[in-house]
Amino acid sequence: MLRALLSVVLCLASGTALAQTIDLKLGNTSAPGSSQTVAAEEYARRVNTNLAGKIKLTVYPNSQLGNENELLQKLKIGTVDFSQPSTVMSTVAAEFGVFDMPYLIKNRDHMARYRDQVFWSDMAPKTAAQGLQVIAVWENGYRHITNNIRPINTPADLKGIKLRVPPGVWRAKMFQAYGASPSPMQFSELFVALQTGVMDGQENPLSNVWSAKLQEVQKYLSFTSHVYTPSFLTVGIVRWKRLPADVRAELEKIARETQDWVLAHEEKEDKELLEKLRGSGIQINVADREASVKASAAIYDEFSKQVPTGKALIDKALALASK
Repeated sequence: MLRALLSVVLCLASGTALAQTIDLKLGNTSAPGSSQTVAAEEYARRVNTNLAGKIKLTVYPNSQLGNENELLQKLKIGTVDFSQPSTVMSTVAAEFGVFDMPYLIKNRDHMARYRDQVFWSDMAPKTAAQGLQVIAVWENGYRHITNNIRPINTPADLKGIKLRVPPGVWRAKMFQAYGASPSPMQFSELFVALQTGVMDGQENPLSNVWSAKLQEVQKYLSFTSHVYTPSFLTVGIVRWKRLPADVRAELEKIARETQDWVLAHEEKEDKELLEKLRGSGIQINVADREASVKASAAIYDEFSKQVPTGKALIDKALALASK
């Protein structure tokens, strides 16, 4: 009888211990090996080490838990705990469209200054109305154009090219102004669209091009660096507030500590990926930056007019560019 009672007590104690471990899911739409997935895996490694016994964080890349819009909805209802939206955040809060302004972010040091001095105060609070909260700014990367029609040296070379762009507002507007025929499309659909000719080309960071093997279905890579896109480690407020306060604090602390690691890692990764792509057979050219900057003036003007704080966000970025 005593032995049976002890067995029950031990089982209950074991069940209590197991119940203390909270399983969390981080979903993104990027392939394994992409900058976003590498960042997510590094974050999960740190979380699972520092919060062992309290939290188990699992990363689900490659749209396993849904596309970008679906993941935003799942954050809101609490069926996914973290995601890494990028361009699509301009549909959540108009201010995020500043990161679609071409040639605005000069380099990663500039991005870090803008993140610390502008983003957290002027932009991050805007997501609360949609039930979302950004807890860290990571990286999607500097974007370049690939296609199967011709090398892109100036915006005029984009005329008539069917170009996939991510869901959002301003990227499509930018490429329309350049003369392309942009169409928003989920990243999970991109490879087949390029392979079948539904799309002629696309624009993405090198890590996304390489990890998704887009070089296998594209002839030309034009090194444009036309936009720098952050990715935003985002949670749903309802689900987030249900976690213990000390756990939330630690999760956010680790997320912020990972920010500079991501920037340094991607700086190195870009150089290595460019060499890999050179060896893949895709034809690479460097676009005329001056011609592209000149053609982008109208996008800046439109953003400044349509977004109440748009001009101020742009001006702050320009002011921080040379510091």
